[in-house]
Amino acid sequence: MDATRDTFRTTRLHLDALVPDDAHTLFAYRGDDAVARYQGWRPADIAEAERFIAEQSSLGFREPDSWAQLAVRDRETGELLGDLGVHFPASTDDAIEFGVSLRPDRQGRGYAREAMSAMLDAAFGDWGYRRAVGSVDPRNVASIALLRSLGFRQEAHHVESYFFRGEWVDDMIFAMLAREWRSSSR
Repeated sequence: MDATRDTFRTTRLHLDALVPDDAHTLFAYRGDDAVARYQGWRPADIAEAERFIAEQSSLGFREPDSWAQLAVRDRETGELLGDLGVHFPASTDDAIEFGVSLRPDRQGRGYAREAMSAMLDAAFGDWGYRRAVGSVDPRNVASIALLRSLGFRQEAHHVESYFFRGEWVDDMIFAMLAREWRSSSR
């Protein structure tokens, strides 16, 4: 694994770099209609998933103004459960953004919350960000529930604010400050 890429361990999870062996699993769940419904990226085929992994491995983790994708793995078995995207803004004065996708058979078990908690600890701790945001389609009730459970507050609801997959969709913005994360009772 690239020594410049961060890895994280939680009680049940290991977050690290996606590797070529992940391509088939990544394609299977990212190509699933239910998972892809609210995602900006959906691989057309396994070759596209392989290219995505190769591109990610060539990026430096925490590059300013970039998205980095981490694998969300079962800590004991190493099985790929999903992935977590992190948008690193140009400055720590700007908001860091996260997005998480899990395989349908691994949803509803608290893995997304556990992975996001680890990222928020890093973002508001060692990385020094002061604000985190999430942008969610209001029909994505599971993601809204996740953000609220972590202590994010809704700051905006933009009506038909962007054109996505052939339709105008709403966008809800959630945010949290570092001081709110530190004072929350996770």
